[in-house]
Amino acid sequence: MTTTYAALLRGINVGGSRKVPMADLRTLLTGLGLDDVRTHLQSGQAVFASGHGDEESLAGEIARALEKRFGFGVDVIVRDHAYLRAIKDACPFPAAELEPKQLHVTYFSAPVTPDRFAEIDQGAYLPEEFRLGDRALYLYAPNGLGRSKLAEHLSKPRINKGVIATTRNWNTVVKLVEMTGA
Repeated sequence: MTTTYAALLRGINVGGSRKVPMADLRTLLTGLGLDDVRTHLQSGQAVFASGHGDEESLAGEIARALEKRFGFGVDVIVRDHAYLRAIKDACPFPAAELEPKQLHVTYFSAPVTPDRFAEIDQGAYLPEEFRLGDRALYLYAPNGLGRSKLAEHLSKPRINKGVIATTRNWNTVVKLVEMTGA
């Protein structure tokens, strides 16, 4: 039985460094024995099918292959269609009423608890808000991620210590659900 997954690569093709061309990524994933490999945009997401492994082992396999091929480490999170759909469906914000640039999901490599975010006074950042989900954080940033003071605080290393965290805008969240569901 095969499962369709999305691989979320963190921190590639940003600011002119850590380049991973999508054609090369597709070739690399196909070379690992993964099927129906497709990429979305240039910002580090690929969809594939696999009949072996699980999310964690696939993420490790892809990360090792990327480092060997490109010479630098790339954090990778792999999630299946059911998870991606559940995250989309569980959004605590009115996604249909918001512009996609206002809503983001940060995917974590492991579960996170509210204690991790206890130091953040959410009231100080209003109207920006965040809510936790299953290995995910939903961020409402009405002026976009680039201007978000809350997003800046949430991305600090001490907040994300011990987990991989990678953020996608709502358009990408929806597209990955569509691509993994096909």
